[in-house]
This record gives sequence, structure tokens and C-alpha cells, in this order.
Amino acid sequence: MTRFEKIGVAFGAIVWLAPSFLHGADLKPQTLRRYEDYIQTVDARNQAHLVPGAAFLSSDEIPGQVDKLRAGEIVVAPGGPHVPMKVPSGLIHDWTAAAFIPDTALSEVIPLVREYVRYEEFYHPYVKDSKGISTTGLRDEFSMIILNKSVVAKTALDSEYQSEYTRIDDHRWYSVSEATRIQEIADYDTPSQHLLPEGHGTGLIWRLRSFTRFEERDGGVYIEIQAVVLSRDVPAALRWFIDPIVRRVSRSSLTTSLRQTEAAVRLQSVSVSAVSADEPLSARDVETWHH
Repeated sequence: MTRFEKIGVAFGAIVWLAPSFLHGADLKPQTLRRYEDYIQTVDARNQAHLVPGAAFLSSDEIPGQVDKLRAGEIVVAPGGPHVPMKVPSGLIHDWTAAAFIPDTALSEVIPLVREYVRYEEFYHPYVKDSKGISTTGLRDEFSMIILNKSVVAKTALDSEYQSEYTRIDDHRWYSVSEATRIQEIADYDTPSQHLLPEGHGTGLIWRLRSFTRFEERDGGVYIEIQAVVLSRDVPAALRWFIDPIVRRVSRSSLTTSLRQTEAAVRLQSVSVSAVSADEPLSARDVETWHH
């Protein structure tokens, strides 16, 4: 069989199997249990960074990584050798991304990442709507509608989250965020759009939990975010094709999120300076924010 014939067979398999992949998935109890067990392991690992004397940032444990971050690189790495990890009827995606935002302080970054009503601006075009629900001390509840574009589907997710922030000292904070509700929106952006029951749909995102560390030093703020996502499994016949794309999309999503956070921080600083000087924002500043 020639190379082009193999590609044709592979494409035919994808076309044949894609409809069953896109519809009718249900989150099974055993899938959720395995995810929750994994989350306990992740939480314990993250707590180890908070022990006095331990490295607060994972980047400090990896030779040369801090230098890369200070040079403007965003570093993304899987949480283990087999990511996504196969569990019964599901996949666990575990990725950590790190970035350094120079010429800023925690006093600018922390308030900004808690401005949930502005997430639609900060994380355009993927966040289609965002709003705060409640704030009690350092615990926030908020909601978002997220547009999810994948290799096999374009879906929207109506979701609610709870985030809790903890201040360790003047230079270090961390937060733990978890989706408390995720529902797919069928026929999004059409007159017939409607919410599907929780745990049913394409299953591209069933659960999400993230752990973020912030450290101010070296003339800026380091941000490390670990995101753990539970999704449906990929049919074996499609896994060879989709797995590499899933890995690439996971890395790209975290990189984009940190880039947009950095752009929002920078624009915020420029906005404050402009207001103080009674000057309008330049077109270049606004463009930087949205790109």
C-alpha cells in the first residue's frame, strides 16, 4: 500500500468513526473516581511546594528554566510521561505552564486575574461571556461561556468555577480553582441552542481543576499554572491521529492563556499610566491586548 493509499484509509476511518465520537458520551462513575483519585495525588504534590524550605516554583527545580522564563519564553510540560493518561472510558490531561511577566508586581497581577467580568476581554475570542457570582474574602465564584474548538468539534461550554486564593507572604500567593459545573451548549449561537445535562455530550471537557503559583521577584512576577482536565476517551482507531493533536492543543491553550494574561497586565499598567497622565490609549496598546 502506498503512502497516499494509507492516508486515504486513515481519512476514511476518521470520517466513519467521527459521528460516534461526537455524540452520546456519558461520564461514568468509575471514570470520575479515577479522576478524583488522581486529583488527590496532584494536590499532595502541590502541597509539597508549600513546605518551608521547599522550592515554591517547579521552575526552580529544573536547571535553566528560570533563565528561559526571564528571556520571555513560556515553558509547558506534561505532568508525566504518559499524558493524556488513559482511565476507564476517559482521559486525564495534566499540563503545567510557566511564564515571567517583567516590570510588574503581585499588587497588579492578583487583582487583575480576579476581575472575572473582564475575562471576556482578556481571553478573547475563546471566552464568550464571563461574570462574577460572589466573593467572600479570598474565595471567588464566577461563570464563563467558553468556545472550544478541537480537531473533531466546535462546542461551547457553560461553566461555573470556584477559586480560592492564599497569601503566603508579601512575595508569594497561590490559588486553587475548580469547575463546579460544566454543561455543553448544543447548537451554540443558533436559535435552537440549548444546554445538555451535565456529564453528557461530546465529553471534550468533563472536569477541570487548576493550581496556580505566583511569585514576585527578579523585577517581575512568575506564574505557574497546572491544569488537570478530564475528558472522554478517544476511540482506538482514532487515537494515533488525535493524541498528538490533543497534546499540541493542550500546550497551545496554556501558552495562549499566559500570553493573554501578560498582555492584560501590561495594558492595565499602560491604562493606569495613561489615566494618570490624562492621555488616551494608543491603538498599538489595544491591539496588544487582543492579540
